[in-house]
Amino acid sequence: MAVKMSKKASSIDMTAMCDVSFLLLTFFILTSTAKVPEAMPVDMPSSTVQSKLPESNLATLTIGKGKVFFDLKGREVRIQTLEKMAEKYGVEFTDEDKKEFSLMEGIGVDIASLKSIIEMKSSERLKANQPGVPKDSLNNQLAEWIQFARQANIDINDKDLEIAIKGDAKEEYPSIRKVMDILQDQGVNSFSLVTGLRGKDF
Repeated sequence: MAVKMSKKASSIDMTAMCDVSFLLLTFFILTSTAKVPEAMPVDMPSSTVQSKLPESNLATLTIGKGKVFFDLKGREVRIQTLEKMAEKYGVEFTDEDKKEFSLMEGIGVDIASLKSIIEMKSSERLKANQPGVPKDSLNNQLAEWIQFARQANIDINDKDLEIAIKGDAKEEYPSIRKVMDILQDQGVNSFSLVTGLRGKDF
């Protein structure tokens, strides 16, 4: 006579799996860094070179639509650079203005209009129509920003400032050439060109 085994409902305790899933999710959220919104997004040319830009001692010149935006790493360096520009052009900034400037993204206005940009909220700043930092022969504020930033970085970090040019792939050559000429006039012949990554078989 065959003995029949009673069938029991099988169930798996998922408590431990849920705990692990939430721990992993929490870990990834806390360790990830949010992408900082760019003042002027550009469509960079493609390249297969994979070299990372430094996290400090760096100034980035973003070129697109005939405009140039200036960005600088390091709060103290940014504040000292702003103070030197303010002194040269006779513009006054409060301590609160300087603190806000040290935290914000790249700028694309002349020094006289910078205070109004600083006073905007971050979301308003991204939507603001910034015409670019002046770079013509009669009003070459871009050259002044670069020169003062280089000096501030040496004073504070005792290192030469690295320069990166981030140009739009559709930007006409004369605009980029003008920025390169400004750098070469200051003896800066070594700088990075920021590109987007593409596959080697592309």
